[in-house]
Amino acid sequence: MEKFNLLAVVNEWVVLVALVAGGLGAAVLWVVQAARGKSRLRAAELAAEGVVRDAQQKAENLVRTAQLEAKTELIAKREEFERETGKIRSDMREQEIHLAKREDTVDRKWEAVNAKERSQEGWQKKLEKREHDLASKDQQLSATLAEQRAQLLRLANVTAEEAKEMLLKRLESEVTHEASALIERVVTGAREEAVNKAREITLNAIQRYAADHTCDSTISSVEIPNDDMKGRVIGREGRNIRAFEKATGVDVIIDDTPGLVIISGFDPIRREVARISLERLIQDGRIHPARIEELVAETQKEVEARVLEIGKSVALEANVNGLSHKLLALLGRLNYRTSYGQNVLRHSVEVAYLCQVMAEELGLDGALARRCGLLHDIGKAADHEVEGGHPQIGGDILKRFGERPEVINAAAGHHGDIPAASPYAPLVAAADAMSASRPGARRETLERYIKRLEALEQIASSFPGIRQAYAIQAGREVRVIVDPEKVDDGQAWQIARNIAQKVEQELTYPGEIKVTLLREVRCVEYAK
Repeated sequence: MEKFNLLAVVNEWVVLVALVAGGLGAAVLWVVQAARGKSRLRAAELAAEGVVRDAQQKAENLVRTAQLEAKTELIAKREEFERETGKIRSDMREQEIHLAKREDTVDRKWEAVNAKERSQEGWQKKLEKREHDLASKDQQLSATLAEQRAQLLRLANVTAEEAKEMLLKRLESEVTHEASALIERVVTGAREEAVNKAREITLNAIQRYAADHTCDSTISSVEIPNDDMKGRVIGREGRNIRAFEKATGVDVIIDDTPGLVIISGFDPIRREVARISLERLIQDGRIHPARIEELVAETQKEVEARVLEIGKSVALEANVNGLSHKLLALLGRLNYRTSYGQNVLRHSVEVAYLCQVMAEELGLDGALARRCGLLHDIGKAADHEVEGGHPQIGGDILKRFGERPEVINAAAGHHGDIPAASPYAPLVAAADAMSASRPGARRETLERYIKRLEALEQIASSFPGIRQAYAIQAGREVRVIVDPEKVDDGQAWQIARNIAQKVEQELTYPGEIKVTLLREVRCVEYAK
């Protein structure tokens, strides 16, 4: 029992000691942690004080920097303001000087104007006085003339009407003679000046555009290798040649000429289609109606495409834009058309360039003149299909496709069928004549040539007072000899002008015809 109590007491003491030891350990631990917290707090306070000092120092630095920058900017602004103020002051000083000068100039001008006004007033008074003196002298002169006229009438024993009639007759004869001489001088001078200017422009145009002096043949012919092939072309009882003529619309002439077949037709496109088709048939060797129709249809399409390509290339060559496909096709058709042996398409291109050169020399629109020249003969592409002359047909075609009025008038009036409504129509007419009349451009049959010369001589001889008329220089000039007893110098000019007008109205000719009228007086006397 005592042992048990002793153990209990011991245990209690052990527990108590353990509790005391635990409390002491906790106290020590608390003391240690408290000491550590104080040291950390002190370190944090020191660090915070350092950060605050750094922040204060940086803030002071920033403030000082900002103050320096503000002072620098203020100084720069002040300098700029002073510069601008000085510039404005100098400008104002210059303006003041300029205004002062202008004021002095205005004052001087005002004084000059006042002086002129005073001078004009003096001249006005002098003029009024002179007018008054002249009026009085005029009255005196009128009275003197009336008195002298009355004395002359008394001395001549004629009335005033008779004297007036005599004076008018005398003045009429003098004025008629002087007027004839003046007209002759004026017409001669104007003609020489116009001829020189026209010659200069035309020579310049011809020199700047040089074309080939060649003619195209209007005959289409196809070579036949042998007579056997000629018989195959004709076919049994002529069926092949009939089928060919029906498909192409041309006439095929096969005569005794060895190795040659001639194709005749008014339409140049049909003639070209027939020529190409016949050459291909001969190369192919299969000649029968079905093959003829098939090959002609293919060739026709190829020729139409080629015609369009030719029209496009010519428009590009002449630098004429904005043409429709139908107009380009009509232009291409002109490549197969000839006029007196001259290829119409090349003639049109030549006329276009000549028109451009002459228009630029005269200060006109060269591009518009070139367009007028290129399209002036477009009616020849359809004159086999439409009734009428090619100028009228061409004008209608161009009107249908919406061309400009100048182009339409140039095409319809380049042969004088209608009056010229713009300066481009006579330009086209002149260029057309230049292109047609140059050497080697066209061929003319002997019969037509002789008829033109005879008609020219007949026209010149149809006027009264003409003794003889001769066509010379291949019809480029007609020389007329008049009777000097029936025709005076004044009438000679009028007759020459009338002959030229009649030739223009009644004859068709390339280029121009010169009319030379000669009036010669021969005085013959014999000494016996």
